[in-house]
Amino acid sequence: MTRRDGDTSPPLKSAGERSFDPAAAAAEATEAILRDTLHGTRRGVVVDSPPGAGKSTLVVRAARELAATGRRLMIVAQTNAQVDDLVLRLAAKDPELPVGRLHSSEPGAFDPALAELPAVRTSAKAADLAGMDIVISTAAKWAYTRTDEPWQHAIVDEAYQMRSDALLSVAGLFERGLFVGDPGQLDPFSIVGAEQWAGLAYDPSSSAVSTLLAHNPDLPQHRLPVSWRLPASAAPLVSDAFYPYTRFRSGTGPGDRRLAFGVPGDGSGVDRVLDEAAESGWGLLELPARHTPRTDPEAVRAVALVVRRLLDRGGAATSEAAPGPVPLTAARIAVGTAHRDQAAAVRAALADLGVADITVDTANRLQGREFDVTVVLHPLSGRPDATAFHLETGRLCVLASRHRHACVVVCRAGVADLLDEHPSTEPVSLGVTVKFPDGWEAMMSTWDHWSEHRVVWRP
Repeated sequence: MTRRDGDTSPPLKSAGERSFDPAAAAAEATEAILRDTLHGTRRGVVVDSPPGAGKSTLVVRAARELAATGRRLMIVAQTNAQVDDLVLRLAAKDPELPVGRLHSSEPGAFDPALAELPAVRTSAKAADLAGMDIVISTAAKWAYTRTDEPWQHAIVDEAYQMRSDALLSVAGLFERGLFVGDPGQLDPFSIVGAEQWAGLAYDPSSSAVSTLLAHNPDLPQHRLPVSWRLPASAAPLVSDAFYPYTRFRSGTGPGDRRLAFGVPGDGSGVDRVLDEAAESGWGLLELPARHTPRTDPEAVRAVALVVRRLLDRGGAATSEAAPGPVPLTAARIAVGTAHRDQAAAVRAALADLGVADITVDTANRLQGREFDVTVVLHPLSGRPDATAFHLETGRLCVLASRHRHACVVVCRAGVADLLDEHPSTEPVSLGVTVKFPDGWEAMMSTWDHWSEHRVVWRP
């Protein structure tokens, strides 16, 4: 397997080796990361993390160990929700650890739950948090922060979601950094075109990690080799389709997780695809081929019916996380779409069926989240063409990697023909690293796999 220069993480064992110990592999990778972070001489350490590999756990552990050495530490995250989650995780691990939450001056800028934590101090001014072992905020807030003395260390969480210009704005605040993120998810985006900078070393639309490594190719690079979220049925496909050069394994084996229904299926296409997903981890509900508007009423209703039947049939999930079966509730189900108007249409369809409290959102907003079962409206369903937006590798990767037990994909027939008729025609820019695999190839490989679990349905 081709590996990136500087990747010091241990190679994964071949599929034929049965001695693979996921816990040991993950522990070995983590120790190497912490060794370079705590004792290395380079100014940065980069960690690639596949979906559900324990990235947040690594960030929390690294933060606590850096704080224990007496080093001043700042943590950079990309959204307020990510910042609040890290503060809560740190407080849960070490309730007495002094943590500062730097926030904006707007009302409701942070989770009210932080006010209940005795060791956490919140403020809109960095000076008020002087002396705290750890200070956490968003990249946007840090960009407007000035300090007389730089922090000795920084941890940048979700570093692949951070644009390079955002890194430039905060780089002067710290001496050394640990950059952790998932290279397979959506690239950072801009609301304006950035074609004029394509291929330049200072392209602001590039991710922070891409620009960092372009200028510092000798930085230590590691990867987390195990996904604790994805089941054994999903990890091989997600790894092969989206992480071909940094493959990973599932932390569980076949049979370790089970999804069962208390109510038998009624023989309908919706129930048959649910039974297939419960058995194999994947299900494809295929509607008749047709060009449709983005908010295809039949496809939207099919998604809503799948969710309705998931709840009506009394699903229960068995896994290593609990001693017995856990009821599949609305809070543990999510629907993923490519567009916001599709998500809104699904919410309306669910409301018509009397279903509430289901997370329905776009791939951009589902990043980093985890559910027992997901239902995905395929980005190419009903489309007459395959645009760059719909072939974005990270979008499909997010949609296909949020589940712990099963994923049901709803799509109209004809995706393979559509891909054959509309090959990628995006211009190639000199100096731009080609992202591999490209969206066309990822779409085709996942479609081939999902087609093995297809249930044809004629509404």
